[in-house]
Amino acid sequence: MLNVHLVPHTHDDVGWLKTVDQYFYGGRNNIQHAGVQYILDSVIDQLQKDPARRFIYVETAFFYRWWKQQSQSTRRIVTQLVDEGRLEFINGGWCMSDEATTHYSAVIDQMTLGLRFLNDTFGECGRPRVAWHIDPFGHAREHASIFAQMGYDGFFFGRLDYQDKSRRMKTKEMEMLWRASESLKPPLADLFTGVLPNGYNPPEGFCWDQSCDDAPFQDDPDLEDYNVNEIVHKFLNASHKQAAFYKTNHIIMTMGSDFQYENANLWYKNMDKLIKYVNALQAKGSKVNVLYSTPSCYLQELNQANLTWPLKTDDFFPYADDAHDFWTGYFTSRPALKYYERLSNSRLQTCNQLEVLGGSKSTSGPFGEGDSDTMRRAMGVAQHHDAVSGTEKQHVANDYARRLATGWAHCEVLVSNSLAYLSGSAAPRVFCENLNISVCPLTEGSHKFSMNVYNPLGRTVRWPVRLPVNGSAYNVTDANGKAVDCEVIAVSTSTQEVRRNRGYAKNELVFQAQAPPLGYSTYIISRVQGQPPSSSFKTKSPYVIQNKFLKVRFDPNTGLLSSLTNLETQQTIRLTQNFYWYNASAGNNKESRQPSGAYIFRPNSSDPFIISKTAGIEMISVYNTVQEVTQRFSPWVSQVVRLYDDRKELELEWTVGPVPVADGLGKEVITRFDTDIKSTGYFYTDSNGREVLERR
Repeated sequence: MLNVHLVPHTHDDVGWLKTVDQYFYGGRNNIQHAGVQYILDSVIDQLQKDPARRFIYVETAFFYRWWKQQSQSTRRIVTQLVDEGRLEFINGGWCMSDEATTHYSAVIDQMTLGLRFLNDTFGECGRPRVAWHIDPFGHAREHASIFAQMGYDGFFFGRLDYQDKSRRMKTKEMEMLWRASESLKPPLADLFTGVLPNGYNPPEGFCWDQSCDDAPFQDDPDLEDYNVNEIVHKFLNASHKQAAFYKTNHIIMTMGSDFQYENANLWYKNMDKLIKYVNALQAKGSKVNVLYSTPSCYLQELNQANLTWPLKTDDFFPYADDAHDFWTGYFTSRPALKYYERLSNSRLQTCNQLEVLGGSKSTSGPFGEGDSDTMRRAMGVAQHHDAVSGTEKQHVANDYARRLATGWAHCEVLVSNSLAYLSGSAAPRVFCENLNISVCPLTEGSHKFSMNVYNPLGRTVRWPVRLPVNGSAYNVTDANGKAVDCEVIAVSTSTQEVRRNRGYAKNELVFQAQAPPLGYSTYIISRVQGQPPSSSFKTKSPYVIQNKFLKVRFDPNTGLLSSLTNLETQQTIRLTQNFYWYNASAGNNKESRQPSGAYIFRPNSSDPFIISKTAGIEMISVYNTVQEVTQRFSPWVSQVVRLYDDRKELELEWTVGPVPVADGLGKEVITRFDTDIKSTGYFYTDSNGREVLERR
C-alpha cells in the first residue's frame, strides 16, 4: 500500500514584498494579497469541524501576534487542537532563517525566542519535532548541526540545485542522513533530512486555495462537468510518479504555499473529498491510501521502515534552479543592512549580558525604562530568509532597519542603567553609533570625557579604538591614571566624502583599549592645547609596513600589494589585490531571460573588468601604534591598508561608490586576491560563522 501523507500548510514570509505588519494585517494588498491573521482565523475554524484534519504552522513571529489578540475561549480551543496533534508547530523559530548570510549565534537566538514562547504557552505538546526550511535559497551544514543538537528528529527543505535533485531522484536519494559536523562525535550532529518533491507547493492541478484556479471537486453525478474520476485518476498518477523517487511506501505532499488558507474551507472541503474518493478505490483493488498528516507523523513512518539511508557530509550551496540561475547574488545584496544586522547582534549580546549583570537595576534606573525584548524580536525578524539576505523590497528593508534602530534605543537605556549601577556613576552616557564614518558629536566637540569599553567575550580583549576628534593632541589614561599610548591621525578623504555633513571631525584618536571578560574598562580622554599633532616617521623602505608579526610589501610601480610575510614562521607569499567589476546580465539573450539581481548573480562573462591596473599611494603613515597605506584605485574606489602594532592580522578598509551607472551597465564590484599558494583548487569557508568547510 502506498500511503500519501497530505500536509496542509502555509508559508508566511516574515517580510518580503510587504512589511511584517502589512503581511499580518493584510495591508497593501495591491502589492500582494496576504493577511496572516485571517489565515489563522480560518484554519482554526476549519480544524474544529473534523478531528481528522491537520495543519502545521511555522512562523512563531506571526503566531505570537495572533495569539495575543485572541479571547480566552479561542485560546482554549487552540490549546486543545495542539494537545490532540491536530495543529502542530513545525520548526518553531521566530522566522524561517536564511542559511547563507546569518551568524550561528543569531540563529540560535531567534530559535530560542520562538521555542520559548511555544513552550511557555503549550508545554511539551507545543514542542516542534521537525525542522522545516522549505524556502531558503540553499542549506548550510551548521543549520543542520544546530537542529540536531536542539533535539529535532528530522529536517525537510524544498530547494536544492537542479542537477543534484535530478541525480537524487534517479537514485532514490531524496532522503538521507546528514552528518552535519566534523568536530562533534556521531550521532550528536546527525539529522535525517528529506527533500520535498515539489518545493513546498502541491502537485500540479491540486491547489484549492482562493488564489489558485485549479478545478474543485464537482461530485454531483447530475452535473455536466462531473469530474471526480478525472481528479482521482490525475492524483493517482501524481502519487505513483512521486513514489518512484523515494525509498518507502510513504510519500509526503505539501498542500499549500505562500500565504494560503485565508479561506481554509476551500482547501479542506476538497481535500476531504480527495481522501474519500481515492480511498474508496481500495475496495476495487487500489493500493493507494491518502491521509491527513504532518511531517512528524510522516517521519515516524520512515523510522519504522528501518532502512539504511545515504550519508551527506557537506552542504547544499550554491543553489541553482537552472543553468543560468545561480542564487548567489543575495550573498552580498543590501550590504548596509547585512552590516547593521551584525552590529545589532553584537549589541543584543551586550544588552543580554548587562541585563543579567545589572539585574532589576538595568531595566529601570536613572536613564528610564529599558529592555532587551524589543531588540530580540527585531533581530528574530531580521534573520528571515528575505531580510538579512537582502532580497526584500526597499520599503521592507527600511522597516527592518527601523525595527533594529528601535531595539538599539531600548538597549541603550538598559546598558546605561546597568553600567550606572555597576560603576556607581549615573553620569550621562552617549553611544557612538557611527564610528564607521568617523562621526560622534560628543568626542568631536569635547575637551575632556570618559569612555566605557565593554567586552562581551569570555576572555580578555585588547582592541584598537578610533574616536573622531578635532584636536591635534590628546592624553589618554586608564581608570588607575596610567597613561595609554595614543596617536592623532587624519580622517581619510574617502571617509569624509561618505559622511558628508553628518560629522566634522578632522582627525581620529587611536589607542589600544583592554577590557576584562564580560566586563568593562574606563578611559579618560583629555585634549591637550598648543601641542602639535602626532607625526609619522618614514619606514626604512618606502613601500613596506611591518610589525613584529607581519611584513607587508607594496609594488612601487603599481602601488598594489605584492607580498605578505609571516615573521614568526618566516613564510612569504606573493599576494596581489585589486578591484574589479562584473557586467551584470540584463537577461534578454538567447541563453536565458534571467537577469542578475538581488537573488541571482549572473554576469555576462566569467572574466571581470579591472577598475585600474595600478593604485595611487596617496599616503603612507607610520605611527607607534598603527601604520596605514592609503590607496586610490579610481575616483570611486579607495582603500586604507592598516597594520596595528600588536595585531597578527592586516586590516583592509575599502570604500566603494557611488558606482558609476551613466554608461547603462550594471556593475557587480568585487575585490580579488591573487597568490602563489598551490591550492590545487581547494579553498575553505565558514558555515554560519562556526565550523569550516573544505570546498573545490
